[in-house]
Amino acid sequence: MKPQVSSTPLRDAHAAPAWLPRLFAVACGLIVANLYYAQPLVGPIAAALGMSQDAAGLIVTLTQIGYGLGLLLLVPLGDILENRKLVLTLLVLSALALVGAAVVRVAPLFLLAAAAIGITSVTVQILVPWSAHLATEANRGRVVGSVTSGLLLGIMLARPASSFVAAVLGWHAVFWLSALLMAALALFLLAVLPSRQPHADLPYLSLIASMLRFMRREPVLRRRAAYQACLFGAFSLFWTTAPLFLAGPAYHLGQRGIGLFALAGVAGAIAAPISGRLADRGHGRAVSVTGMLLVAVGFIVSRYADSGSMLALAVLTAAAIVIDYGVSANLVTGQRAIFALGAQYRSRLNGMFMATFFVGGAICSALGAWTYAHGGWALACWTGAALPLLSLAYFATGLRAK
Repeated sequence: MKPQVSSTPLRDAHAAPAWLPRLFAVACGLIVANLYYAQPLVGPIAAALGMSQDAAGLIVTLTQIGYGLGLLLLVPLGDILENRKLVLTLLVLSALALVGAAVVRVAPLFLLAAAAIGITSVTVQILVPWSAHLATEANRGRVVGSVTSGLLLGIMLARPASSFVAAVLGWHAVFWLSALLMAALALFLLAVLPSRQPHADLPYLSLIASMLRFMRREPVLRRRAAYQACLFGAFSLFWTTAPLFLAGPAYHLGQRGIGLFALAGVAGAIAAPISGRLADRGHGRAVSVTGMLLVAVGFIVSRYADSGSMLALAVLTAAAIVIDYGVSANLVTGQRAIFALGAQYRSRLNGMFMATFFVGGAICSALGAWTYAHGGWALACWTGAALPLLSLAYFATGLRAK
């Protein structure tokens, strides 16, 4: 059956209270953080579970694989199932997965819990398209930018938060506390979240198959996904290699020092609401180009932060902010552009968009570790700078086509 589209697709925009997008922003930040808590804790977790150094990488990898599967298999359900029930169900499952990670004492079960944490964390990518339904065309960029800023804050604060909690209470406490947060969030959303029933009526397999058709038929989706894959790949490369660099002979920073450095990236999240407002005014393309240039400049500047001096550390901190700012700016303008393609299939568009650039991030995380191991900080920086320049080159082909 074809999707049944309401004749008043913006009905949610007029009924939604003004505080609801802000609630979505907080919820997205708390949920997405679950993906990143384990990254700075791989060492102590692997040691406690008796995992070898080679196998320790599976702790992060399986969480990422689970998230990727959730983007493709669960996020599209936001186009056909009642959104409130779907969000609450995933939050309860997320809390259970986090409890599992906190209590298991053998590696296979922990890895299974890690994958489940990744799968259930895709709740954020149901809330982001929902936020677009709460907005009119005139302010959709601002609303999506506000929600995305919460998501980005969650990503950037998760690593330092887990480092600090683990230093005081141990790594098990990180998962226990997050499980409690997910349970409390589910209870709060149960009380205040309105219902939203999509108008599409599709069998599940047809729903999934339609995502590939969107990628094939919608050049905006293809281009925006490719741009963000390059930029998120650069982001992942930077935050994979920067902790290694800071812990190395140039700076000799410990876990807490690296956590404090990671806090600097939080400033980049202010790009989301600013970029959303600019996109609402018709400047989305200019914002994207600016974001690509900022990421390239950030990596080039980072190349000269290897002296180990306080000035070099300040330069590296400024570069981290610039890189995060550029990636955030392009993310918001990209989501605004794809959400304009059709209200009735925003969850599928968002799932395909996110899955594509998430693959880019996963590949570049591995690429970052390889470049740092074989060419040090210099090779990592030049590789990182090449990624946004590649997205600029692809952007230029679109201008020639026009």
